[in-house]
Amino acid sequence: MLKGVFITGTDTGIGKTVVAAGILRHLRSEGLDIVPMKPIQTGATKDMGTEMQSTDLKFCLEAADLHPSDEELEWMAPYRYEPACSPHLAGKMAGSYPQVGRIKECAERLCERHAGIIVEGAGGVLVPINESTTMLDLMYALGLPVVIVARAGLGTINHTLLSINALRARRLDIAGVILNETEDVERDLIREDNPKAIAEFGQVPILAEIPYLEDVSKVPDIEVPAL
Repeated sequence: MLKGVFITGTDTGIGKTVVAAGILRHLRSEGLDIVPMKPIQTGATKDMGTEMQSTDLKFCLEAADLHPSDEELEWMAPYRYEPACSPHLAGKMAGSYPQVGRIKECAERLCERHAGIIVEGAGGVLVPINESTTMLDLMYALGLPVVIVARAGLGTINHTLLSINALRARRLDIAGVILNETEDVERDLIREDNPKAIAEFGQVPILAEIPYLEDVSKVPDIEVPAL
């Protein structure tokens, strides 16, 4: 049985990586041997050679000062694509789609060596990852509690509640919601009310509200009670 948490979002560019890094760093500061995993990375870069690097995984590893072996790096990021687009489209262009079975196998190998994993998804809940499978199917296969990362501002109630409903339809455990401020704006009445509305209508805990970070490397430690 896998142990850990799955980080999803209501959109792309929502701050999933920042949240994953914050949770990872907190858990490791508590003495837990938890490691990150970015199963599908689009927008990968070529760093010091020709092999694609997972930028999101690299961010988390640096935040927690982790230096895994090359073997474990492959398990942490089994699918890496250069185009910054939906996983199914990136896989189609590359001629090799992400497969849930392989991702689960990599997750199991990591959990054999460590106490648990922080898995960061790509895009939102229903993003397709190949011709027949969505990110939701991957979450169901892994069976981990899910943390939803959502925007703080206008529109987030609808997006978050839709994500909650999709997860509950597959009987997945929702650990809670984290609201992440992606804009450098004043906190207004909408931003004050959104957490309350999401908690009430979604019947979920609000785990944290992260203010706008001009420097994302200064992500705060984030506690997730489910872990």
